[in-house]
Amino acid sequence: MKLEGIKVLDLSLFLPGPLLTQMMVDHGAEVIKLEPVNGGEPNRQIGPKIDGQTVYFANTHRGKKSVQLNLKTVEGKEMALKLAEQADVVIEAFRPGVVDRLGVSYADIKARNPAIVYASLSAFGQTGPYVKKPAHDLATEAYAGILSANLGFDGKPAIPAIPNADMLTSMMGLSAVLMALLRRKDTGEGDYIDLAMMDSLIACVPNNMGSVFAEKKAPVVKEERTWGGYAMYNIYETKDNKYIVLGASEMHFAVNVLTKMERTDLIGFCEPPPGPNQNPVKAFFTETFRSQSQAYWIEWFEDVDAAFAPVNDLRQAADDPQIRAREMIVEDEQGREHIGIPIKFRNEPGKIDFIAPELGAHNEEVALTLGYSKDQIQAMKAGGVFGA
Repeated sequence: MKLEGIKVLDLSLFLPGPLLTQMMVDHGAEVIKLEPVNGGEPNRQIGPKIDGQTVYFANTHRGKKSVQLNLKTVEGKEMALKLAEQADVVIEAFRPGVVDRLGVSYADIKARNPAIVYASLSAFGQTGPYVKKPAHDLATEAYAGILSANLGFDGKPAIPAIPNADMLTSMMGLSAVLMALLRRKDTGEGDYIDLAMMDSLIACVPNNMGSVFAEKKAPVVKEERTWGGYAMYNIYETKDNKYIVLGASEMHFAVNVLTKMERTDLIGFCEPPPGPNQNPVKAFFTETFRSQSQAYWIEWFEDVDAAFAPVNDLRQAADDPQIRAREMIVEDEQGREHIGIPIKFRNEPGKIDFIAPELGAHNEEVALTLGYSKDQIQAMKAGGVFGA
């Protein structure tokens, strides 16, 4: 696999860091998850469980090794530094300043391993006036203006279905780590990566900054091209209180749909720009789609070349034939479902190890590989280095 031989020390918690390292372990990296002694990774306890393990944890920690370590002890910090000496990559997601207090900062680890690639994931980054502010995904989306554009049918901001800041930072972090590893092959030097959730959000709206930059004003959300300004790029309710989507605003799709609906007189209203000029078509679609069930419209669009889709719930999506064909929902030998691997290489494809580790399952194994004797390990256990 592509990342065989790469060793990662993961100090992060919750979603962005663990997902980043999950992508790496699925493609062959060895990932050692360093878990705190006060309960370990929080997502071990978040959400429904199967056989005593949360779905959340299983889908972010499969194939990893778990070492539970008290970094506030001298021995715990030293073991963490020994692990970092052997690592290619370190990922952390504490609030800025915490790793300095714990003694596992980039400077601390670089002194022991100059070639380390070290990534810090945080809400606002390591510089700027918001450095000390506490925040998770939703707050960064609010600051970045993303939440103002995520409006419900009532026209008010709604909590996004996907934790955009978490996910974007995770994937940008993966890209940054791989860039740094690629460059290290030529220079022999590692690097420090400062990743901010708020930065990641801003970087992902190049297609929505037109009025912001050109007119120095916030966009009118419902008139924007990708936020409902086009009749052919919108969400519509059906008779049975379900929803369908028209998902492409190119004119040939509008011609196809409105011709079959025998309303060619409305085609001209689908011409750019988005905004109030599209309202006659929106009104017609709103009334028309409410006249029949979602199932009716699924069948109706079967022979229409248009970007039509029913709005599935997550259970329907998990059973969708396209998702199953692409192995994005897979099952282990016990029939438990898991999220699949989205990065699909023809050569050296990724592979899922379905086993997510018990808390501290690899304490002794990993300590032995670092040269600790069994007597030293027992003393560390007794001293609370591995938790209670």
